[in-house]
Amino acid sequence: MKGRLVLAWFVLAAAGLSAAQNGSTLASKKDPKDEKTWPDAAAMEASRLAAERRPLFATSEPLRFALAADFGQVQRDRDPGSEKNYPASIVLSQGTSAEQTIAVRVRTRGHSRLKPDFCTFAPLRIFFPENPKGTVFEGQKTLKLGVHCRDVGEYPEYTLREYPVYRMFNVLTPNSFRARLAEVSYVDSKSSKTTVRGGLFIEDDDDVARRMGGRISDSSGVNAGHLDFGMTTLTTMFEYLIGNTDVSIHSLHNIRIVIKPDGTRYPVPYDFDFSGVVDAPYSAPNPMLQISTVRERLYLGPCQSPAVLNVFLARFRTARESLLSVYDTVPMLKPKYRTDARNYLEEFYKKTEGTGGVKHAFIDGCGTRPYM
Repeated sequence: MKGRLVLAWFVLAAAGLSAAQNGSTLASKKDPKDEKTWPDAAAMEASRLAAERRPLFATSEPLRFALAADFGQVQRDRDPGSEKNYPASIVLSQGTSAEQTIAVRVRTRGHSRLKPDFCTFAPLRIFFPENPKGTVFEGQKTLKLGVHCRDVGEYPEYTLREYPVYRMFNVLTPNSFRARLAEVSYVDSKSSKTTVRGGLFIEDDDDVARRMGGRISDSSGVNAGHLDFGMTTLTTMFEYLIGNTDVSIHSLHNIRIVIKPDGTRYPVPYDFDFSGVVDAPYSAPNPMLQISTVRERLYLGPCQSPAVLNVFLARFRTARESLLSVYDTVPMLKPKYRTDARNYLEEFYKKTEGTGGVKHAFIDGCGTRPYM
């Protein structure tokens, strides 16, 4: 379980204080990259197209591959400040073609899941020292790989449960992280033991920014600048839909900020394992929020009038069937979970029906609880 969490006030696009729900506060700071000169329009469009066309995200079919490394050595390194990485190789079988081996480097990553008593197998970051041209990884420099955390019970499924959440946000907006399911054969180079588990590749942060016509900004707190109203409201309402309070725009916790040439900033969410729809056994809400379970929704977005809220709710209502049907198309999930997830999402629509529903979900108490 996560330890006691800290969360304070955040005033959107103005001033305020907040803390990430992983227990650490990111101090207010200004990212010097924000002041860098922007490339010309032609160069930015070329970067956008290159990012858009990465072959890894050209299909939703699960990617099957082997990842070989000394996993005992890799998984012993749980230092969150470490930048050390270890030799590994990816082996691809592409149809009838011969196997292709790609030399890579790997290291552990994360916050809570980096702790050995939390996950016996920590999430990984994969580095590509050279561009693996002609493969599904062409154009990639570094990728996050979501893993199974533990081998017991239903743990191997929880990473897979995050995949449809990414897909749902893709339905609502292209300003979102793309993800790709994987079936990974982990081959330990010392023992030759092979373990097959589901995994999840998350799109590189910089590629998300390139597709949006911007770049990643690490400015935080009072230096965060102007947040795009529409993207901020859409993001916070989506987090309410999935029952996620493990997020902080101010502290850049499970949020990346994309800044555009005009200085406007767009929050883009990721990492949904503490959400109610994923319902992982290790998830727990911030005690200061006074909710007993992650399945209990709590809106942490900006206070809005019913008229404004209904504009955004209309977007969710229009996309209702598309959002729910995501669970019908995702392989590797158990049928019972598909049903449970759809039922949980249906509750969002029931809770937000009519004037009374909107008021109860988004307005009552809005000014007395912390924002993201």
